[in-house]
Amino acid sequence: MKLETQKKFAAGLSITSNSVIIVTKIIAGMVSGSISIISEAIHSLSDFLASVLTFFAVTRSAEPADKDHPFGHGKYEDMSGFIEGGLIIFAGLFIIYESFSKLISGYTMEAESMLGIYVMAFAVVANFAVSRYLFYVAKKSDSVSLRADAEHLQTDIFSSFGVLAGLVLIKITGLTILDPAIAIIVALIILRTGFSISKETLNNLLDGSISAEDIEKIENILKNNTVIKGYKNLKGRKSGQYKEIELTLLFNPDMKISCSHAICDQIENEIKLCLGNVNIIIHSEPIT
Repeated sequence: MKLETQKKFAAGLSITSNSVIIVTKIIAGMVSGSISIISEAIHSLSDFLASVLTFFAVTRSAEPADKDHPFGHGKYEDMSGFIEGGLIIFAGLFIIYESFSKLISGYTMEAESMLGIYVMAFAVVANFAVSRYLFYVAKKSDSVSLRADAEHLQTDIFSSFGVLAGLVLIKITGLTILDPAIAIIVALIILRTGFSISKETLNNLLDGSISAEDIEKIENILKNNTVIKGYKNLKGRKSGQYKEIELTLLFNPDMKISCSHAICDQIENEIKLCLGNVNIIIHSEPIT
């Protein structure tokens, strides 16, 4: 399967699984009256919206550069990831609000909670399988939006498992106060992930630098080439799945243009092998 086709399939799989999980959680939450299950349904709804955004992003970002977007469409993935982070944060804040409201006003949870237990167990297994596949494709393609979607689903695994454990405890002890308390813990996990995704994708949207680790790898490649007499203006940014690199290489003034060009091509290939999806602009100058 081609990489772009695999990315679209992964995004489509996420949409399908989230659709099924949302419906089952809503039904279980309404039947049991559990705020933690309803909160999980809201969380899964944000997962679903994020999956739709991801599908749009990976489809759009795969399009080649055109007149209106001469540098390609990679930023669509960063934009999608940033919106996903915002959705996660909104879901977390809403769950906290609803949970505190229930703690203050009090509420009644139906004694029959086995349906909720079964649904949450199903959600844990389904999200684990789908998120593992999304992480695999995201790593293979260096897709920001797919990784954000996988992170989104991973928070759903932890939160669903927490709700599952809570429902089992409520079934054993009869302490329904555990239900909104667990929902608040779930919300805090969700918020942490949301802020993390938003921070990274906002950095990419604002053309923040690539990681210090990537810069170090490039510098090591340059230092290991004895023909190069130095370098300057090394900088890089992230645009979707691609790293955009620019640098200036310094050569002896008497070196032929053809020789310096060949070395630039060699350096470009070494960086691509080291960092993966990379677009590089190399300028050569005589050393003074």
